[in-house]
Amino acid sequence: MLKRMFTAPDPGRTRLRFAARAVAGIGAAVLVCGAAGQSLPGTVAGGLAALLALFTVADATVRGQAVTTALLPAVGLPVLAAASVLHDHPVARDLAFLAVTGAGVYARRWGPRGHSLGVFAFMTFFVAQFLHTTPGQLPALYAAVLLSVATAAAVRFGLWCYERRLPAPATPAALPGTGLARVTTRQAVQATAGAGFALVVGHLVSGDRWYWAVGATWWVFVNTTSRGETLVRGFRRVLGTVLGIGLGLLVAVPVDGAPLPSAALAAACVFGIFYSAAVSYTWMMLCVTLLAELLYGLLGVLTPALLALRLAETAVGALGAALAVLLVLPVTTHAVTDAWIRRALRAVHACTVETAARIAGTEGADPAPRVAELEQLLGRVRLSVAPLTHPLNPLRARRRRARRVLALLDDCARQIHGLAAVAADPVASHDARLTAACRRVEAAVEALTTGPGAGPLPERPERPGAREPVLAHLHGLEHALAELAAPLRHPAPLGLDRA
Repeated sequence: MLKRMFTAPDPGRTRLRFAARAVAGIGAAVLVCGAAGQSLPGTVAGGLAALLALFTVADATVRGQAVTTALLPAVGLPVLAAASVLHDHPVARDLAFLAVTGAGVYARRWGPRGHSLGVFAFMTFFVAQFLHTTPGQLPALYAAVLLSVATAAAVRFGLWCYERRLPAPATPAALPGTGLARVTTRQAVQATAGAGFALVVGHLVSGDRWYWAVGATWWVFVNTTSRGETLVRGFRRVLGTVLGIGLGLLVAVPVDGAPLPSAALAAACVFGIFYSAAVSYTWMMLCVTLLAELLYGLLGVLTPALLALRLAETAVGALGAALAVLLVLPVTTHAVTDAWIRRALRAVHACTVETAARIAGTEGADPAPRVAELEQLLGRVRLSVAPLTHPLNPLRARRRRARRVLALLDDCARQIHGLAAVAADPVASHDARLTAACRRVEAAVEALTTGPGAGPLPERPERPGAREPVLAHLHGLEHALAELAAPLRHPAPLGLDRA
């Protein structure tokens, strides 16, 4: 876990810039709220709104990101009003929270924008419970949210706008299905059921901090699709919380809400959340837990007993998510894995074709967006296969096969990156053998993705010389695709055609 956190590839230092910009944007939002005379609760609400605006918005274009960011208050402020009005009506409040949970997950069917708005709506209701918001506080909190989202947007789209057109994030909405066969519909039902369990049991554990359990259930469902993914995510959430609480006892409790040390540590936590999100959910949860502890320290309520309560409520939420995905409209791991592997293999082919066109001198050909899309899809494959490769998986043969698939897909990605690097060289020139090799890659992908009736993979050509880097990368790509045939066509379920 530690090794992957610091050795995971970061092409173009994207994760580093993502994290650094988050610290700048959220820090600026907090300063603006303070300058505007906001109280500590208002500043906390504003900081969290800025964090969500920078963390969850992931449309494919900068313009799309700007539109989604502008829509966040339109969704969040009415939810904040409802939560505050229902503050003294527990039954109505709890039912409204469950409705927001289900709607927030269901919104993923509309892609990245629906996902972002759903997360913001849920977290707005959650923050209202965190701050015990009442109607009288609404004007100040509205101002804090609007100021913070605007400040975060100014940093993201003005001071530090490094994005260009990006591939649309790989989300469950992209998977096939209608009605109850649609993954997002099933997940909405599952999340509502799991949150209902967490809400009831969370109330039994604590009448004041019950919403922690609901929040744990919600975040276990974010960016997961199958029951296996959700179970692994729940385990990692609890593990990250345990580690975060242990660190909090050493750091947050001794700091005891001192403003300057708390602010510096909070900035480090924000950086850790954004930097680790793409590579380690456990590390991200450690940072989230420590950040929450620092905020409770600033509010003057942090104690070791509160940390023990947070762990208990997190465990309840993870259990609620586990029961929901196992018992309510389960989505099998291998069915989801199949879909993501198919998309990744087709992205491999698209990268190859775009690179060949670039080398051939085709105007406008650019493999970079295709390579970025492939990286996203491989991330989804890793997440989907994680339950199969987990050390606690008792099916050792299946675990080995899943790891083999991941290794070969990673090899494909390495060869694609090599091809893209060659394509960026202005002296690279077209070669007839390049076209033939690209056609063999297309045939290999077709043979892997069209089902068990497909013919055998093409034979691999002789290895090219060291002075022909393009053909060397294509040869490596063909080799990896050929090697994938055995684990993917195995009779036991794992990937293609074994749903």
